[in-house]
Amino acid sequence: MPIALIDGIRTNYEVIGDGPPLLMYAPAGFDATLDKWKTQGVYARTRLLDHLPKKYTCIVFDRRETGQSGGRVERITWAHYVAQGKGLLDHLSIKRAHLMGGCMGCCPVVAFGTAYPEMVQSMTLYWPVGGAKYRISTHKRFADHLAYVEQHGLAGVVSLVMQEGKAFNAEPRGGPWASVIKNDRAFADAYAKLDVGKYTQLVADMCRTLFDRDTSPGAEPEDLLRCEIPALVIPGRDASHATSAARYLEECLLRSEYWDVPPEGQTEQTAPARLLEFLQKVTR
Repeated sequence: MPIALIDGIRTNYEVIGDGPPLLMYAPAGFDATLDKWKTQGVYARTRLLDHLPKKYTCIVFDRRETGQSGGRVERITWAHYVAQGKGLLDHLSIKRAHLMGGCMGCCPVVAFGTAYPEMVQSMTLYWPVGGAKYRISTHKRFADHLAYVEQHGLAGVVSLVMQEGKAFNAEPRGGPWASVIKNDRAFADAYAKLDVGKYTQLVADMCRTLFDRDTSPGAEPEDLLRCEIPALVIPGRDASHATSAARYLEECLLRSEYWDVPPEGQTEQTAPARLLEFLQKVTR
């Protein structure tokens, strides 16, 4: 599988299909690996990657700090995730593309669209994360990690990750860099030697600024309201993907379409057809 070096960080990616480019920010929160488009919940059920590549060049990748991609200990913002996607398009010499996000992947998509509108032909926002329950549970995840750091230190985090081998989604105590620790021994050694006080403040600030609202994060509403990119919003309906978050994006994005179908109606027969209808319309 090819690797691109973007801002000094390794990005694991794959290009599937043929046609206009479609950059896809994977679902699954802090375990957003490219395979999640085939294995995770509604995306496995709708089998999007069996259908979209027939008409589009689908660019899928492990988001930084997940899977086989690398990472760096810094206060990560949505702009950092945007930079990875933009860097991948630059690496592939693609000047303009459709963007699609699933779950937490919707956040960097809207951030990308407001930062580089000239590069974005459309945005598909599938099950955007958001809602009060999501914010509360995500803050607790970070708090559980910091409590473990306080008790066991960063060397203890490395030991836990090496023993458990789980991503941040599955084991909060391992923290946002768990996948990189697991896959990169040099990174793990350097991580264990970081200043605990500075690290703790960095992680607390990262959580506070990424997940700062009870609706869908990623871009400010004032910027969304000025955005003229066509968008398709597909709602989820659970504790992490509040329907209210999808409605918020519909409200703020002036050229949005809202697919008002509950999750149980989003099937392999209905979802790929709806996405292709939208993409083909905006492509024309």
